[in-house]
Amino acid sequence: MSGASPWRSLAAPALPATQLLLTGAQALGPPPGAPEVQPLEVLPAYDEWHRHPELLQGCEPGAAPLNVAVLLSGGVDSSLALHLLKGAGHKVTAFYLQIWFQEDFRNFWDACPWEEDLQFCEAVCSRMGVELRMVPLTEQYWDRVVAHCIGEIRRGRTPNPDVLCNSRVKFGAFYEYLEAQHGGEYDRVASGHYARLERGGGGGGGGGGGPASGTQADQQQHSQQEQLHGGQQQAVQQAVQQQPGEEEARLALTPDAVKDQTYFLAHLTQAQLQRTLFPLGHLTKPQVRALAAAADLPNQARKDSQGICFLGKVKFSEFIKEHLGEWPGPIVEEESGEVLGYHRGFWFHTLGQRKGVPLSGGPWYVTRKDPRGNAVYVSRHYHEGSKQRNSFSCADFSWCSSARPQRGTAVPLYCKVRHGPHMYRCTLEMEAGGTVGHVSLDGNDQGLAAGQYAVFYQDGACLGSAVIAGCDG
Repeated sequence: MSGASPWRSLAAPALPATQLLLTGAQALGPPPGAPEVQPLEVLPAYDEWHRHPELLQGCEPGAAPLNVAVLLSGGVDSSLALHLLKGAGHKVTAFYLQIWFQEDFRNFWDACPWEEDLQFCEAVCSRMGVELRMVPLTEQYWDRVVAHCIGEIRRGRTPNPDVLCNSRVKFGAFYEYLEAQHGGEYDRVASGHYARLERGGGGGGGGGGGPASGTQADQQQHSQQEQLHGGQQQAVQQAVQQQPGEEEARLALTPDAVKDQTYFLAHLTQAQLQRTLFPLGHLTKPQVRALAAAADLPNQARKDSQGICFLGKVKFSEFIKEHLGEWPGPIVEEESGEVLGYHRGFWFHTLGQRKGVPLSGGPWYVTRKDPRGNAVYVSRHYHEGSKQRNSFSCADFSWCSSARPQRGTAVPLYCKVRHGPHMYRCTLEMEAGGTVGHVSLDGNDQGLAAGQYAVFYQDGACLGSAVIAGCDG
């Protein structure tokens, strides 16, 4: 393929500067510290991919040949990641992880939901001459993710199973499977996640640095941080401690703010990241689609999967009903204490929810839940300016970086409280014991709920995550 490339029109879509989340957070545009999109002048022909380091920078081409286990889902992202890794000269084997619960919900579908995924995986691997293996991890997924989430929901909390799926199953139980079945045969595990890994000193060592690794980009990034934090960058560096250890793999933001998946990967440990590859971290979704078409992938036009990974075609409410049943209770107006109606169980509702509240005269928003009293509180004045929801306490910290805040110091950082392009400026202050922190957001988020993950960033890289314990005020 030659001539002018469509890459210049394939940058990540711009975010409206004034766009507001339903919960009240303002979009900041591309995440602070994320690399600028570096479009190729010419979209290379498929058989020339191996000659283009811009395409392979997330594949550690300088370390080839590595023996790489590639997590293949049947979607276009992981399939393209497989292509890029092979183009970089690595020895690749594809693995499909089966985690569906077809026995629990056999009456909800006509065919097993993973069969179509597996068919696409087989077609992709057949086209490339790559071996495909299926690994059943249903039991591990239930024990390490689903059972935990059901328990959290029963307590009135809002867990995120996709965060735990990555740390406990895809890069947890699967690592254990490889060790047990193949010893040290595989050097890396790769996936189609949109995330960058910078290896060694925050640069692009081994090809993982991405477009923002150069000196000029670093200077621009630090300048942006200084401007956004009012010149406090030096204080931030002094307040964040660097832990000793081997060469670090920094989990860094991607050019595509909408697709960036570092939020879902923030619970990984440094040891897990060091064994991982994210070949798509420097690309945007439109670029991935264009490359998939150029490679004539069998799933090039397949839609992205939506929702919680283990549910498939099952609705969340059906899953909860199957495992927790129904427990009718009152719906109470927050301001008056008046009982306005009844719900089927508090676990069917989430904070900030509007749709699905069985009341007339709205809109009504869920303000809080009382698990002991089985009550759901609602209000029609949820978004009034006087109702501040801009601070919370958090615990269960998991650091994926060796840089972390000192105890007793209020450190200016960035924070995400859900997956997506929106990010808050914030301050994080760790208590003396180091197990509890307090976060103040530079914004108001009406959807903060106990059990959610807060993920912290500095200089375009993820430091780690914590579980929201409760909202202040």
